[in-house]
Amino acid sequence: MGSNASEVALDLFPYLKVYKDGTLERIAGVEVVSPGLDPETDVLSKDIVIVPETGVSARIYRPNLATTHEKLPLVVYFHGGAFCVASPAFPNYHTSLNKLVAEANIVALSVDYRLVPEFPLPTAYEDSWAALEWIASHKEGDSCHEAWIKDHADLDQVFLAGDSAGSNISHHLALRLKDSDLGQKLKILGIGMIHPYFWGTNPIGSEFADQFRKELVDKWWLYVCPSDKGCDDPLINPFVDGSSDLSGLACDGILVIVAEKDILKDRGRLYYDKLVKSGWKGKAEILETEGEDHVFHIFNPDCAKAKSLIKRLASFLNQGKAPVE
Repeated sequence: MGSNASEVALDLFPYLKVYKDGTLERIAGVEVVSPGLDPETDVLSKDIVIVPETGVSARIYRPNLATTHEKLPLVVYFHGGAFCVASPAFPNYHTSLNKLVAEANIVALSVDYRLVPEFPLPTAYEDSWAALEWIASHKEGDSCHEAWIKDHADLDQVFLAGDSAGSNISHHLALRLKDSDLGQKLKILGIGMIHPYFWGTNPIGSEFADQFRKELVDKWWLYVCPSDKGCDDPLINPFVDGSSDLSGLACDGILVIVAEKDILKDRGRLYYDKLVKSGWKGKAEILETEGEDHVFHIFNPDCAKAKSLIKRLASFLNQGKAPVE
């Protein structure tokens, strides 16, 4: 950054720095890896453009040995990164998706939604919605559509999944689907929420004792979504006035996964508790990983607890499969 290196206007640790001259330096989530055949999992992947008008793309995955006569569940995945960093090509996400696809025997579409600040919210939500519209359009039989979706994905077994900000996106998409035309075309069987990114102005649970991280998360959101509602904006706090009722979630099941040492864990627990009491007709489940922190499975994918998390998520994603005769 030259002489501007010391001219930091905002240090959004651990994600990015904003300099006084207006330039931006992303610190996390900037590395990329190419798609292809992963020799460890025998999973194939490739990058595709799904919305030419905006350039929104995705990385799509399928088992290498998948056959056209066996349709697999389709999981639409939204990565984390506080809405401002990372991508499906980030090596940690690419590794995680390879492992999930192999474990669950699914097709996965990892959406490369556009990031803040270049594309302010709600762009990430709109890009993700456009991805669902693109998937639903495959039901109309257009020959120009993606072959991996047409040949290998069962569009009657569609799930949403994501970690951190990606879980937040999944939540809002499921609410929006409820009374929409798209919701009539595309049924969501379930949502896998890993360490969901919800927040609020007033602390709860362990947030009282962890003032340092409480202030960090406050700072992230106020940068990502500068509004007069602050950390009680309905985009980040699903329980404030103006938020949609959880009973309107358009899916049949939700698995909420939290981590014991994660500053966000009490928000995940609260989400599960409120969901169970909301009158929502689906089945809610919660899993807590002891001794681990936020998205540990992304950064340490080969540890025993990460493997256990992926197995549990895979089991959830396989719930709609017909038993093998």
